Amino acid sequence: MAETRDPEHGSGYTMRGLQGRVIEGIGRAIIRGDYAPGELVPKEAELTEAYGVSRTSVREAMRVLAAKGLVDIRQKIGTRVRRTEQWNVFDADILRWHSDEGRGESILRDLVEVRQIMEPQAARLAAGRASMEDLRKLETALSAMRAATTDRESYAHADVDFHVAVYGASHNVLLRQFGAVIADFMYLSFSVQQQTASGEEVFAGDVEQHAAVLHAIHRGRGEQAAEAMLDVVLDGKTALIQALSGSRGDGSHGDTVT
Repeated sequence: MAETRDPEHGSGYTMRGLQGRVIEGIGRAIIRGDYAPGELVPKEAELTEAYGVSRTSVREAMRVLAAKGLVDIRQKIGTRVRRTEQWNVFDADILRWHSDEGRGESILRDLVEVRQIMEPQAARLAAGRASMEDLRKLETALSAMRAATTDRESYAHADVDFHVAVYGASHNVLLRQFGAVIADFMYLSFSVQQQTASGEEVFAGDVEQHAAVLHAIHRGRGEQAAEAMLDVVLDGKTALIQALSGSRGDGSHGDTVT
């Protein structure tokens, strides 16, 4: 099979070869609502003609879509679209399709709510468990953020690295895995939130909020680390709401990319 598992992006698969054309087309169509939950997608013969691929490519594409939770393949029945709650929303491609089709807003809002629950606790644990290597990763990410206050893309990447490092420093295997899984989500969210940012000083203020998290973790102060991280996430929530509504805050920059 030409598709390969990508461990850095949830249950996403890289889309190579002819079947990638089918994965992309059918995946987008499902997210867009062209095929309703419970509805059968076109049969193999129709898809081979529509996409100009072999039956083997269609079958491989359907297996990938099934792995993403979008479809259920049944012998002698066909391939049926699954209910939306069964989709793997942590899959990088599903996230991208939602965003590209203008349906990403609700997922981004849900992501912030989940981070609001998880990240303060990860920071609290990190304050008591972080190793020297964990602290080095956090310091490296923070330094990269400081150096990129005029480069939004680089800043967003460094910001993701910081938050993933906090999850890792918790030394809780589930939290660490969760951080890795939502990395793509965070990058998209940060990029959207940047729409409310104006000027280098906005990013500099955001850096200092993250520095407060690192300082508390470094000093082993769990409650302070949790509170500082909650401030980061809540300010990010404000920035995200402003960006999604197309408005800007008045006098409050929030966490511009977090």
